[in-house]
Amino acid sequence: MTTTSISPSVGAPVVNRPNTVAVGTIVWLGSEVMFFAGLFAIYFTLRSTSPGLWESQANLHNIWFSGINTTILVLSSFACQFGVFAAERLQPRRTSWKPTDWGMVEWFFVTYVMGAIFVVGQVFEYATLVSEGLTLSSDSYGSAFYLATGFHGIHVIAGLIAFLFIIGRAYAVKNFGHKEATSAIVVSYYWHFVDVVWVGLFCIIYILK
Repeated sequence: MTTTSISPSVGAPVVNRPNTVAVGTIVWLGSEVMFFAGLFAIYFTLRSTSPGLWESQANLHNIWFSGINTTILVLSSFACQFGVFAAERLQPRRTSWKPTDWGMVEWFFVTYVMGAIFVVGQVFEYATLVSEGLTLSSDSYGSAFYLATGFHGIHVIAGLIAFLFIIGRAYAVKNFGHKEATSAIVVSYYWHFVDVVWVGLFCIIYILK
């Protein structure tokens, strides 16, 4: 969508176009939605053909551990958004040790740590399930579970790499400007998307009976 305004200096119309990077990211995330929709479809299709298997294998999950891990990932979205607020006011780094004075770098670092904890938690869960005999090739449930959560884990790791890039860029530039702030906002779109997808996976895999 474009809007037209009148320049007060020369009286000529000025077209305010949306940021192309942000729009491109949103379009790309739309394709990611379709990708995960396909994974959800595979999961439900396999589940409908083997309801007994699903019931028995789902009991292997530690829902409390997964719930805590999910909470950490969800809270990371709040830290990420605080980092976006700092980027929007062009504050790359903290002015004091108080969290209210933190800049984008500090909040994104917190987000990174929480995301890394989530990944470690997922690896620990995988190791536990494998020790109990649930592997990618053990049965259709294992295939559906590892396929859905594994691709999500790859997306989380990609997000962590993006945060490191944004943090490094904030230290590299002399003047933190709108270009750097836009990059931070775009990464936040991706991270919020990853979080929302996981909440859906958590509800389907761990809660839905």
